[in-house]
Amino acid sequence: MTGRHAFRGLQTLALTLIVTAGSFVAAQADTKIKMVLNWKYEGPQGMFFLAQDRGYFKAEGLDVSFDQGNGSGAAVPQVANGAYDMGFGDINALIELAARKPDEAPIGVYQMYNRPPFTVAVKADSPIKTPADFVGRKLGGAANDGALKLFPALCAATKIDCTKVEVTNMQPNLREQMLMKDQVDGVFGYITTIRFSARLIGIDPEKEIRFIKFGDYGMDLYSNAIIVSRKFAKENPDAVKGFLKALNRGVKDAMADPKAAIEAVQKREPLIKPEIERARLEATLSDEMTSPEISKIGHGDINDARMSKAIDILVSAKELPRTPKIGDVFDRSFMPPLADRPTAIKAAM
Repeated sequence: MTGRHAFRGLQTLALTLIVTAGSFVAAQADTKIKMVLNWKYEGPQGMFFLAQDRGYFKAEGLDVSFDQGNGSGAAVPQVANGAYDMGFGDINALIELAARKPDEAPIGVYQMYNRPPFTVAVKADSPIKTPADFVGRKLGGAANDGALKLFPALCAATKIDCTKVEVTNMQPNLREQMLMKDQVDGVFGYITTIRFSARLIGIDPEKEIRFIKFGDYGMDLYSNAIIVSRKFAKENPDAVKGFLKALNRGVKDAMADPKAAIEAVQKREPLIKPEIERARLEATLSDEMTSPEISKIGHGDINDARMSKAIDILVSAKELPRTPKIGDVFDRSFMPPLADRPTAIKAAM
């Protein structure tokens, strides 16, 4: 009996150790983050992929998975409805949702693109010179394109009647072709996206395309940001901080070694043209991520006065039911300290 009891005691001890070890492993498991990007895998996504491949997310106790996106505007509702924990989406679409459904809207936590990239591209010889010339014309864009969603605001800023402009939706991969074939008079998009998508199909954007930039008409808006669901941020604040710390390292690595960033993209999308995607990355760094304000506030942060003005522009133009506060749209408390964030954005040559 004594031996039998001893054996049972050892069995119980072994089972206890197994359960305890399992609990310890579970407690140590990385926090999973499911994130949707703004678009398909291209040069600028190299910042995210370098952070992943170099173990920066892992070092913060995170297990991050990325999905390709379907437009900057689409990321906002996808995070809002719980399909994703985080997204890389247009802060202006977030402002609109915060005005309409404040309890559902995600929150911006890191401003990646701080200069307005929104444009209507026309052929170089087009008679369209200013937004006033859109009247009576046909413009096209992808349904979730950030520039298209901001068209009512541009109409308000330039005092034109949007209802007198025909707008048609198109597949994003057909945008530049439809423009050059005169199926539309202009197309909505981000300047960098259109410029390099044109190059991929043999169009010289410097000679054949002209850009009518929203920013030239009082639309000094922010653009794509890292957004996170309020539920996830509340339940996992350290995970959000760790994600931004890792991504911040990825941004700095992409600046220091653009070639490595493109190689990280190519691992996931082997069919890219590396030379074009590197040029796209460098243009994104210099055009969409470089603003004089970051020398003072650092990359990732916002200027409150500028954001407040942007909110007012959108509320007025779209006749939104309420004016969100800055805190309803952006929370800087998750960011790395200023000393750790870039105060200048430039790719190494």
